Amino acid sequence: MLKMPHELFMKEAMKEAGRALRKAEVPIGAVVVKDGAVIGRGYNRKETGADPTLHAEVIAIRAASKRLGAWRLSDTTLYVTLEPCLMCMGAIIQARMPRLVFAAFDPKAGACGSLYDVSDDRRLNHRVHVTQGVCGAEAGELLKAFFAGLRNKRKGRS
Repeated sequence: MLKMPHELFMKEAMKEAGRALRKAEVPIGAVVVKDGAVIGRGYNRKETGADPTLHAEVIAIRAASKRLGAWRLSDTTLYVTLEPCLMCMGAIIQARMPRLVFAAFDPKAGACGSLYDVSDDRRLNHRVHVTQGVCGAEAGELLKAFFAGLRNKRKGRS
């Protein structure tokens, strides 16, 4: 059975989330795609980098901008395993990215419908077309397992 392109690229983002998991980071991954090719990759590095801006989306956007030699990422799509937060939506809008595809919703920090919807805020100079829930169950399970493991470690220390 042939997979849809959204699912194929989300699987690439899931691979990045796996890299984060192996480094004991929250397992979130992202890829930027242009003309059917991945041009930027990223995974969460907040803990290992001791930097609150090292979200998967920001890292992938920086990599894509560097590769293209431009800050405008027109004609690209960002795939990310978790609904972006306000900071990441700000970066997406600043980069003029036209499309975003995310897997799992983030009820605590999501800025594409869960808490806010920055993607379609008419007060901003740029809007982003959003596709939600691609491989959402898989991404959600990875996150749930990660946080359950953290809770179990904390209980063991008590």
